[in-house]
Amino acid sequence: MTGHTPYTDGVYRRAWTLLVVNAALMLLWAAITAWSVGRPLIDPEGSFLGPAMVRLPILCFGALFLDLVPRAIWLSRGRVGRMPELIRDRWRTHWTRDRITLVLLGIVCFYVIYVCYRNLKSFLPLVSDRMYDRELHTLDRILFFDHNPATVFHDILGTDLVAHVLSSFYLLFIPMVAIMVTVWLVWSRNLSYGWWFVTSQGIAWTLGTISYYALPTIGPGLEYDWLYRDLAHTGTSDLIASLVNARHHVLWSDGQAQTVAGFASLHTGIGLLWALMVQFTVQSRIIRIAFWINFGLIVVATIYFGWHYIADDIAGVAIALVSFYLGGIASGQKFDRHGLSSHPTTTTSQVPVDR
Repeated sequence: MTGHTPYTDGVYRRAWTLLVVNAALMLLWAAITAWSVGRPLIDPEGSFLGPAMVRLPILCFGALFLDLVPRAIWLSRGRVGRMPELIRDRWRTHWTRDRITLVLLGIVCFYVIYVCYRNLKSFLPLVSDRMYDRELHTLDRILFFDHNPATVFHDILGTDLVAHVLSSFYLLFIPMVAIMVTVWLVWSRNLSYGWWFVTSQGIAWTLGTISYYALPTIGPGLEYDWLYRDLAHTGTSDLIASLVNARHHVLWSDGQAQTVAGFASLHTGIGLLWALMVQFTVQSRIIRIAFWINFGLIVVATIYFGWHYIADDIAGVAIALVSFYLGGIASGQKFDRHGLSSHPTTTTSQVPVDR
C-alpha cells in the first residue's frame, strides 16, 4: 500500500497547511518582536542533544536507523544476507512519499514554531514590564481557603523524597518534547495520527506563547520564593537558579536568552496533549496509564515547586483541549460519541491501529 489517494491528499493538505501557516505566523511575530526590541533571533539550546536545529535531525535519522536496522536484524535472525532485502521492504512499505513528507515537513515546522516560542518568551520582559503575579497569587489563596497551594502540598507530601521524585518527572519533560514529536512522525501506523500530533503540538506552543503576552507573570517560585526554601535540593532547584540568573543577564547585562514566563503552564498543556494522543491512538493500556500518571505528576510538580499558579494549570489544560481538537479536525479524525477514541477517515501507509 502507498497510503496515497486523492482523498488522503486533501486531508493531509488541510493539516500541513495549518501547520505551515502556524509556523509562518510565529516566525513573522518573532521577527517583528526581535526587530522592535533590537535583539537577534537565536537558536536557543536546552537539550541533551544541543540546539533544536541539530537535535531534531539527529532524532529523525536516529529513528530511521532504529526503524530499519534492528528490525532487519530481528526478522533475519542474524542472517546478514537477508538484511538488505528486509530493509528495502521496510523502506518501500513504510517510508512512502507521504511518510517522508510528514517527517520532513513536521520536523521543520515544529522546529520553527519551537524556536520562535523560545525567542518570544525571551523577549517578553523587554516588551512589557506588566506582571500579574499578585492577582494570580490572590486567586490561589482564595481557591485554597486562604492557604498557599504550595504550602498545602508540602505539608501533605513532605519536602524531601517526594521533591526528588517530582523533580525527575518534571525535568524529563525537556528531552521528551523532541522525542515524542519524532516518535509520532516516524512510527505512527496511521499517517493521520502523525499529522494530528504535530499539528496539535504547533497549536499548543503558539497558544502558550500568546498567553505569556496576554497575562505575563514570573511564577510563584520566583515572586514568592520564601515559600519554597524548605524543599530538598534537586535538579529543579538548579534549574530555577539558572533561569533566574539568565533572566538577570538579559535584563541588566548582555545575556542572550531567558525562559521565565508563567501563564499558562505549557508543561501541563503539553503533558495533557501527550496523554490525550496516547489515549486516542495507542492500544496499550499500560502506556495509556503511564502517560496519565505522568500528566498528574507534572501538574502536582508545577504547584509543588512554584513553577505555576492554579490558573496557569487551568489555562494549560484549556490549551491542550483546544489544540487536540483542532489538530484532530485538521487531520481528518472523527471522534466517537463517548469521546474516548477517534476513527481516522484516511488510509494508512501500513496497517491501521485496531480500535
